[in-house]
Amino acid sequence: MTDILFQPYALNDTLTLKNRIAMAPLTRCMADDDLVPTEAMVRYYERRADAGLIITEATIIRPDGQGYPNTPGIFSSAQIAGWKKVTEAVQNKGGKIFLQIWHTGRVAHPEFFDGEVLAPSAIRFDGSVPRRRDLEYVTPKAATHEDIDQLVADYSQAAKNAIEAGFDGVEIHAANGYLLDQFLHFNTNHRQDEFGETAENMARFPLQVVDAVCHEIGADRVGIRLSPGGYMHIEADARDRGVFDHLLTELNSRQLAYVHEGMFDDSVEFDAFDGRISTYLRQQYSHTLMGVGNYTADTAAEAIADEKFDLIAIGRAFIANPDFVERVQSGKPLKAYDSEMLNDLV
Repeated sequence: MTDILFQPYALNDTLTLKNRIAMAPLTRCMADDDLVPTEAMVRYYERRADAGLIITEATIIRPDGQGYPNTPGIFSSAQIAGWKKVTEAVQNKGGKIFLQIWHTGRVAHPEFFDGEVLAPSAIRFDGSVPRRRDLEYVTPKAATHEDIDQLVADYSQAAKNAIEAGFDGVEIHAANGYLLDQFLHFNTNHRQDEFGETAENMARFPLQVVDAVCHEIGADRVGIRLSPGGYMHIEADARDRGVFDHLLTELNSRQLAYVHEGMFDDSVEFDAFDGRISTYLRQQYSHTLMGVGNYTADTAAEAIADEKFDLIAIGRAFIANPDFVERVQSGKPLKAYDSEMLNDLV
């Protein structure tokens, strides 16, 4: 039933995965106080190297991208050196690993850095920081043209740093209500310049980031995570459909390694997108698509066999089962995920 999951899969002429199972990015907040990966993180990723592709926890491109405590960075020499230990451990086990590069935008918090919070528009998110509920979000500053130019350069530098750290590639985090995603939704983008109001304008900055990163490290080593259904930090707006239609048309010509759906539950349907986000993405994007969102090995294998997507990202089950791939392949039962497992990095 699950044999299709264990077939090799060529992302392109550069990268072939040993199976179709990816480890989804999972924020664990286990870097040290300088946002450097720890030895525990080395062991954590090493134990999961049987995945066809590991996508790391979201990793901030610069200090003002931080919105949660102890999330790792990729902007200092110490952080690069720390990640190098991770990539060597994974690759020595025959694994491949992409770094997910990230800026949290309006859900960053100045408790973690000196400076202003940046976003497309000066619209505050009403809430508090997970793991630091004593911190209420602040009203961000609308990014200037100079800010946007610098952000593009910093995404590109983060990708360069990732390759220096030994990563096989990067995944641009443009989903789940963070900075790039905030530009793609009418709820968070109220700009009246060339970065707002129309689909072409709203996709402009994310595409500038994609192009800069591809220029720096090659499109064959670049993936992107998208969540057209704005369900995290963002309210839905039917007009968003046009923005993602345009964005995906543009991405079709970029020859990326893959597009990664950013849903926690792919069974959720959205009227504006005519159903499931994975179905919408498959209709709009003609290259490698990674599905995610509460799939089991059996349901993922069925979806891949039906050509609904090409790869499956597994999240919580990989927390509970570092040996997820071996267990599924050999028919062993999986341990059930429990939120208490988040307290340990094993």
